[in-house]
Amino acid sequence: MPGLSSLQDRFDRIVAAEFAAQPLATADPLTEADLGHLPAPVRRYVWLSGAVGRPRVQNVRVVFDARMWRKPGGTPMQATSVQYNFFGRPTRLFLMKARMFGLPVRALHAYAHEDATFTVRVASVRNMVDLSGDAISSAETVTVLNDMCFFAPASLIDPRLSWQPVDDRNTVVTFTNGRRRVAATLVFNDRDELVDFWSDDRPDSSTGRFVPMRWNTPIDDYREIGGRRQAAQGAAVWAYPDGPFTYGDFTVRSIDYDVLGPTPA
Repeated sequence: MPGLSSLQDRFDRIVAAEFAAQPLATADPLTEADLGHLPAPVRRYVWLSGAVGRPRVQNVRVVFDARMWRKPGGTPMQATSVQYNFFGRPTRLFLMKARMFGLPVRALHAYAHEDATFTVRVASVRNMVDLSGDAISSAETVTVLNDMCFFAPASLIDPRLSWQPVDDRNTVVTFTNGRRRVAATLVFNDRDELVDFWSDDRPDSSTGRFVPMRWNTPIDDYREIGGRRQAAQGAAVWAYPDGPFTYGDFTVRSIDYDVLGPTPA
């Protein structure tokens, strides 16, 4: 079986290949007119983010610290992660590093060409998770949409998104990426910050089976970095029948937009 380092190697290869396939190009600035079709709370949120007047976003690199739980009441696993998102052809490449029971763990999510894989490997000898196919690909399409909403508000003008206003603090968005189609509800506070995202299109796969379940990502904090207002801390939650289970909380260490190529962690 390939060694643990091969997940890092694979991540490095596919990131480099995606930069070659989607190189940074000259981009027009985002204008107020570009936002005209968006529901009012989304339009205000994009303004608040500082995206207007800047080049339309093409990619983003995000680095996190995280705590991950395998079950309610369990001991959290400390983790770090780096991910790249590309928005021309929706792509998400995510690698998490952690230790569990004293052993090194790597988790690799790769979404490209409308398809996704998810692999978790422990101590170079065993795949704990190895998923591919329609179910994980549809679920990861929701994650791609989530990233667009929180990490790249400028991308919300994408024509693959359609909008259904609900009221002044809520709206429904549908993302159609080729044969993948998912929806979510966005929730905004009275400061025009996006504070929650929930979807019924991302089933729980933690047991190796895909169980329909509501998934949401509440955000606790925003911060100003480089003239942009960015989501800084949040969580990932499953709506279990006996109550919500927060299986991860995340603190953003850095967000870099329109990077030229792979950046060492």
